Amino acid sequence: MEIPEQKIFSVSEFIQLLNIGLKRSRARIVGEVTQAQVASSGHGYFTLKDENNGAVLSCIIWKSRYSMYGIKLEAGMKIMAQGYPEVYAASGRLSFIAETIELAGEGELKKQYEALKKKLTAEGLFAPERKRPIPKYCQKIGVITSKHGAVLADFLNNLGKFGFKIKMIDARVEGQEAVEDLLSAIRTFRTQDIDALVIIRGGGSLESLMAFNNEMLVREVAGFKVPVIAGVGHHQDEPLVTFAADASVSTPTAAANYLNRSWQEALLFLEKQERIIFGFFEEIFEIQRSIENKLMIFMQNFKAALANLSQKLSYAEKVITLNNPERQLGLGYSLAYSGGKIVRSVKDVLPGRELEIQVSDGRINSEVKKIIK
Repeated sequence: MEIPEQKIFSVSEFIQLLNIGLKRSRARIVGEVTQAQVASSGHGYFTLKDENNGAVLSCIIWKSRYSMYGIKLEAGMKIMAQGYPEVYAASGRLSFIAETIELAGEGELKKQYEALKKKLTAEGLFAPERKRPIPKYCQKIGVITSKHGAVLADFLNNLGKFGFKIKMIDARVEGQEAVEDLLSAIRTFRTQDIDALVIIRGGGSLESLMAFNNEMLVREVAGFKVPVIAGVGHHQDEPLVTFAADASVSTPTAAANYLNRSWQEALLFLEKQERIIFGFFEEIFEIQRSIENKLMIFMQNFKAALANLSQKLSYAEKVITLNNPERQLGLGYSLAYSGGKIVRSVKDVLPGRELEIQVSDGRINSEVKKIIK
């Protein structure tokens, strides 16, 4: 920024101008804490010393951030701070404004990890009985992860087509500066209508996963309104967030599969019931086919019996017709009656007796005149 030569600044104006430029000099610095105190305001004031040549830098971390990172500043500890330099107008003193602080060196990180794990375990925060079951047939899923990289794609590509409705909040998941993003995302999801919350990222070293060992974040996960699935790439020391979550898996893909599980089981159950139902109907159809076959055979036999009966009736009709006395009378034959009885022999009548002769169209009365044997 070029400044006109004729411009004359007041001291405070120049410090403001200077701080605008200094704020662009953001950096990550590492050093040993030589002095540290927390003011009544809650702000942390400390000095960092270069281990190689003894150079020192005054530092400040404001209350909200100091409480967020859960590190108690003490002389002798080695830390890494990220922030920018600023001149305090009231004293003209240059200080480094730390936006994040974290322990430096695996030994220190391990020590902090174990101490916090022990503390939260004693409180019962990781107790199995506190775990809530992930609801079956989840549909409304909240996801916290970085939109950059393959993690989100792995998760979404492995979700089954079960009508999931995904709400995603982009958050940093690497390093100590991720703590603020993660806390903000979780608090935002507290106001959202979701069935479960998924927090995912890829694997990494203990240092890169330190945000997931943050006490404030761990407590937010443990007290979240719906069950939480943590799919955070495991270091040999699992991030504390995974102990606080209701379900923990090792990869984003495994988190997707976890959500798929109840739907896949339901699908298999339905397929099984479908097979049973179709098998039942097949049995019914088989019974129906058997009945139809038997009915067909019965009808064929019945038709044959009717045909046979018809033949017999026709034969009987012919016999009856042929033997019908009236038919005989029609052919010229007659029947003789004497005393109401049919005359079958000359012995059945005597001369002088009356006879009735039955012909086809009536009767004739006569008298026996002579018997010829």
